[in-house]
Amino acid sequence: MCGIIGAVNKSISEEQIKSIKHRGPDANDIFNYSDNDYSLSFGHVRLSIQDLSEAGHQPMFSECGKFVIVFNGEIYNHFDLRIKLSGVKFKGHSDTETIVNYIAKFGIESIKDFNGIFAFGLFDVKNRKLFIVRDRFGVKPVYYNMWDKGIMFSSELRPLQLAFESKIDKDNLASLLKLRYNAAPTTLYDNMSKLKPGHILEYDLDNYNYEVKSFISSVSINKKISFDEAVNKYGELFEKAVKRQLLADVEVGILLSGGIDSALVTYFAQKYSSKPIKTFTVGFKVDDDSDEAEDARESSDILGTDHHEILIDETEFESVFEKCIDIIEEPLGTTSVIPMYYLNRLVSEHGLKVVLTGQGADEPLGGYTRYRGEMMHDKLPVGVLKLLKPFLGFVRDETIYRALYALSEPDTIKRWEKIYTLFNDYEIKKLIGKEDKVSNNLIRYFYELLNGKDKDSTNAMMSNDLRMNLSDDLLLYTDKISMHFSIEARVPLLDNELIEFVESLPVEYKIKGKEGKYIHKKFAERVLPNEIIYRKKKGFKSPTERWFKEGKGEMFKNMLIDNESSFSRVFNVNEVKRIFDLHKKGIRNLEKQLFTLISLYYLLENKKLGE
Repeated sequence: MCGIIGAVNKSISEEQIKSIKHRGPDANDIFNYSDNDYSLSFGHVRLSIQDLSEAGHQPMFSECGKFVIVFNGEIYNHFDLRIKLSGVKFKGHSDTETIVNYIAKFGIESIKDFNGIFAFGLFDVKNRKLFIVRDRFGVKPVYYNMWDKGIMFSSELRPLQLAFESKIDKDNLASLLKLRYNAAPTTLYDNMSKLKPGHILEYDLDNYNYEVKSFISSVSINKKISFDEAVNKYGELFEKAVKRQLLADVEVGILLSGGIDSALVTYFAQKYSSKPIKTFTVGFKVDDDSDEAEDARESSDILGTDHHEILIDETEFESVFEKCIDIIEEPLGTTSVIPMYYLNRLVSEHGLKVVLTGQGADEPLGGYTRYRGEMMHDKLPVGVLKLLKPFLGFVRDETIYRALYALSEPDTIKRWEKIYTLFNDYEIKKLIGKEDKVSNNLIRYFYELLNGKDKDSTNAMMSNDLRMNLSDDLLLYTDKISMHFSIEARVPLLDNELIEFVESLPVEYKIKGKEGKYIHKKFAERVLPNEIIYRKKKGFKSPTERWFKEGKGEMFKNMLIDNESSFSRVFNVNEVKRIFDLHKKGIRNLEKQLFTLISLYYLLENKKLGE
């Protein structure tokens, strides 16, 4: 696991390397290469997890000397790939050495064989081509800036911001307010892009042209497999995924919540560990439905782990808010960003470099309420759904509010856009004077790429969410915060083989009545007690609904409505005040909206990006 920087016709500075040192404190290097009419620079910082020796050092050349790579990630099946490279004399046992030689032999398209998390830059010396690649579920981000005769890419925005001045892209800001995150390829900045999950950017140094193409393909629904067969296969692939992702030359721990997903990961990790595996949980000092600390303690007792926890309150929440926004670089509407900070700090204090997480179950397995709503749309006449719309003004629950707002919409892409809506079109226009014209096309891209029209709309929606919401919201902040503490966060539930199988299953195997993740739970019944499996779902969140109504909320409101701020030059502060007041009165729970606005305030003030 590492941090990468690369550039064509621009030098990489020591300052840029230093700006991502947290991603790789164990080693760093810069490689420079030039020809008559171009120059190439690759920079790398290393977090040593596999092959701790110098043999894993980067940038790294293939044995033939025709390819050089800077790689961030882990390839869990790389020893299987080595079997196909019998002619290569390996110097060590790092996955980087495997994949640079694998691509040298089989071509860039062979990355479809990589089961893992990755972002890398690869230079083909002979053909003068640069390839920038992001793994199929976007666990590892990669950003880039392009100009007339050059390109620069990096694991984080920080190195790019040291090299280029940016302005806020208000079209992308409108999309952020709609979706609560910026979906790739957009960022909040006018000259910086994020590579889509499962895509390759191919840059030709002969003519400075480029092409972005996908290496993922849609999965057909298998209607012939029986449910019992599916449960057996699911269990086999799940266990294999966890075992595969324990690959490391350092100790591996687990982020254990109170729910089924991380408990199931922990069960199998513990099965293959010779001693109690370290587990970590964050909770809250107040009595709140979002607190999972007690549930996680019970799970740890049942599973026999070496458990550690940290509890936080609203003061600790507020004290690192600004810092967290700087770490994740992109404002989000996800309140769990801050508990994730304290959770990874706890892991770091215990000296671990690698953790497994339970992320990635809800999207492919139908764990969210919106999927049951989408199934309702498929079953109920639009006329009946339209009758529910007048009740919008009486709904306090944000999930139900979005469902009533969206489900009478017959057009699939427009309906999904409404389901995802954080701020609606009218609210966005009032906040920034701009309409969102970006989100619809971003959603449509993956819908068409994955042949969504050939599936039931619920399965199609889950496939989209896996490569959008999960990738550029939940996984993005997990990567940024864990790597801030020099920790690699792995996601066994996003194993290639496991997800390919899950995406092939009929929707009724994933959602049965009110029960989401149905096959997941039925398999879990074989190894976990019901008190873990069927606990009330809490999700990984914070008590921010309450905190934003109390003193901290008033403090944040006064901060945001200051007419002298950079924030006030972009946002209508009277509308911002109205949103705070609506939340305080309890008319609607607007904690995510407020979290997004506060995040944007910190970014605009710190970067001085207000217009």
